[in-house]
Amino acid sequence: MLEYIPIEKENIPYRFEIELEAEVFEMEIRYNDLYDFFTIDLYKDGEPLVYGEKVVYGVPLFQDVRDSRFPAVDIVPKDEAGLENQVTYENFQKTVFLAVVR
Repeated sequence: MLEYIPIEKENIPYRFEIELEAEVFEMEIRYNDLYDFFTIDLYKDGEPLVYGEKVVYGVPLFQDVRDSRFPAVDIVPKDEAGLENQVTYENFQKTVFLAVVR
């Protein structure tokens, strides 16, 4: 069973803390309503690690910039049923979730 990062879509844009593998990070999630996509900023110890990482279906977040400061797990936007192929405002947090993959 996968673990999911809960996102309060009605509060976007907002910042929240999350513990991943015993490390605390902050994420800020935003939505671009013109082009229907979400982005995430990642912080650790108040230091910005990434600004504006686009949430793309099936693609692990932060894969292009990862180093030892980043979470030791993958965070992948996915639909367990396999019915979706993109992340949209309509399906995010209904059928598509941010899965923590260990």
